[in-house]
Amino acid sequence: MTYCVAAKLNAGLVFLSDSRTNAGLDNISTFRKMIVYEKPGDRFMVLLSAGNLSISQSVREILQVEHLKDSEGGEALTIWNARSMFDAARVLGSAIRHVHQRDGEALKNADLDFNVSLIFGGQIRGEKMRLFQVYSAGNFIEATEETPYFQVGEYKYGKPVLDRVLTPETPLAEAAKCVLVSMDSTMKSNLSVGLPLDLVVYEADSFESNKIVCIDSENPYYRMMHNNWGQKLRQVFDSIEDPVWDDAHTDIPLKMPNTRHAPLKKISTPDDKLI
Repeated sequence: MTYCVAAKLNAGLVFLSDSRTNAGLDNISTFRKMIVYEKPGDRFMVLLSAGNLSISQSVREILQVEHLKDSEGGEALTIWNARSMFDAARVLGSAIRHVHQRDGEALKNADLDFNVSLIFGGQIRGEKMRLFQVYSAGNFIEATEETPYFQVGEYKYGKPVLDRVLTPETPLAEAAKCVLVSMDSTMKSNLSVGLPLDLVVYEADSFESNKIVCIDSENPYYRMMHNNWGQKLRQVFDSIEDPVWDDAHTDIPLKMPNTRHAPLKKISTPDDKLI
């Protein structure tokens, strides 16, 4: 399994992926899930992948040469000449369908699902930044102000902090910290997600990035963040009062004297043992 997350903010884009594909006591493999497509001054795009590794690797390879015929009879579209990120996402969808047409039947015969989930985002000169989540059928949806981030893979443990922190106005450095906390929370609760991590931070209208880093267990910032997040969570937890059943020792009792809802009825055995 894996976990990838990307956020679209007013200030730019943030992408983060882990690199674990198999997990077990004696079977842990590492493959990078992120690839950057960059033509400085013209376009900057990032692709994150989760799902079947053979499918995602095939899609990445085919994407380098995949093209769509121009409906007006012009030059065929590729990710390198696409005039918009929407058209680039269409090329990516075509690459997925190409792999499905080639391998789908063989995978089905082997009782394997055609399973791939992708996040694709960036900016092409002449338009604003855009971020897409692309599905196994090659169709996709786009991030909005109401939903400024996408996750693929093992996303559930890392979602709460994103929902509480990320908005379009979030600064890039704060957003990078947020997705790292999201990843750390996921790794804490799921063995199938692990280091090293790939992080890219892209500033709007720059069409290139020098903020690309591979993070391992020795990275000083990651170690500091990992230790502090756990300690601060414990401090916040300890600062909240324990529940009490009356107002003898607190102004905020758990049990209200005239509650609107009747308590659950107990069902007891004949010898009055609760079952």
